[in-house]
Amino acid sequence: MDYEIKHSGKFKYVEEGNGEPLVLLHGLFGALSNFKDLVDCFKYTHRVIIPLLPLYDLSLLETSVSGLSKYVTKFIDQQKLTQFHMLGNSLGGHIGLVYTLKHMEKVRSITLTGSSGLFENGMGETYPKRGDYNYVQKKTELTFYDPKVATKELVDEVFNIINNRLKALKIIALARSAIKHNLGDELQEIKIPVCLIWGKNDTITPPMVAEEFHKLLPTSELHWIDKCGHAPMMEVPGEFNAILSAFLAKHKVPK
Repeated sequence: MDYEIKHSGKFKYVEEGNGEPLVLLHGLFGALSNFKDLVDCFKYTHRVIIPLLPLYDLSLLETSVSGLSKYVTKFIDQQKLTQFHMLGNSLGGHIGLVYTLKHMEKVRSITLTGSSGLFENGMGETYPKRGDYNYVQKKTELTFYDPKVATKELVDEVFNIINNRLKALKIIALARSAIKHNLGDELQEIKIPVCLIWGKNDTITPPMVAEEFHKLLPTSELHWIDKCGHAPMMEVPGEFNAILSAFLAKHKVPK
């Protein structure tokens, strides 16, 4: 994705377009490229902002869902954002939920896709095999319904991350933190509009996770995408963007 990475203090982020702010939070192996089609679509209607989450830059003690949520809080305060829409994939959804629970007055709506926070099948415990490229390729392919979406470039990116010992430790710490930081008892407190967009073939946060989120989030609507895995905005961007566009149109900030 050839968008300019902006710097403001300690924060790095992408910002494209004008309109109501739409903050995107990437997941554990997330890259800016995960959101390319989404940004290309919504930059014409929204001010799309993607903070680069410091997955590998925090101290080991701060490398957690809570630590990343605090980072997002500082970023949003620094950007002076209010009444913004938030979207998170996988770990990004989890971080978004933790932020929303503490700052609901600032969030206009939240969209979750393949979000952790209740249950997920992670890669974290299998890192002793990190030197095996074929193994990493198969694990990356499991993210998607169509394994071809796991391009060589994407597999190389994951392989390089988990073969860096410090990065691998941080990934394991974050994966374990996501499992421990279960939000099941708190979700009913969220009263803003919630959109759940889920791949019917997600094996990392399976369909029953979406159904549980839908049950626990009183203001949520649930949309399924067939023949789609854990990252619908990458795998089926057209259908994903249509669902998101209709949802955001319903929940515009009143003028």
